Amino acid sequence: MVTRCAGVAALWILTIAAWNCDAEQVSVDLDPAKTQIAFTISDTLHTVNGHFRLKEGHFSFDGGSGSMSGNIVVDASSGDSGSATRDKRMTRDILEAQRFPEIHFSPSSKTGSVAPSGASDVSVTGSFLIHGQAHEITVPMHVEMSGHEVLARATFVVPYVEWGMKNPSNFLIRVKDKVEISLTAVGHTTSANANAR
Repeated sequence: MVTRCAGVAALWILTIAAWNCDAEQVSVDLDPAKTQIAFTISDTLHTVNGHFRLKEGHFSFDGGSGSMSGNIVVDASSGDSGSATRDKRMTRDILEAQRFPEIHFSPSSKTGSVAPSGASDVSVTGSFLIHGQAHEITVPMHVEMSGHEVLARATFVVPYVEWGMKNPSNFLIRVKDKVEISLTAVGHTTSANANAR
């Protein structure tokens, strides 16, 4: 009985060790068709909801050191709030998408561990490039792993006026100087180690 228990314990330890080796480098490709990037901004009259389109996204993380790399690219001209006039002004005057056509987030590190299956909560730090300027941000993120599928949700605030963009307020309507972004990212693992699990 003792020998059997010792064997089970050894197998359990080896399984954990194998996962730690596999988790050292995991790569994820995001699906632009399934990933949602929503925004919410309020003014004195109402709350505006809309979304942007993901052009492409991929990232890798190191399970041992917590380091990350990659790039998530958003089409700055794709903002859609349901009003053509408002969207044209946002694209042309606020984001100046003709000069700065893309918004990038490049992760560099994470705090917390991503479980091989099920749910995990981590914080991701990286460079957020918008309107031609890069800003370091840290985003709390809820991650769910299921086989090769990855689902990540995050909500964070962009202080766009503080970051050099115009506030669209006028003498009738006052618009808040911050916009809330809600990300629902869907992707799949692509590393050889991750696929071998």
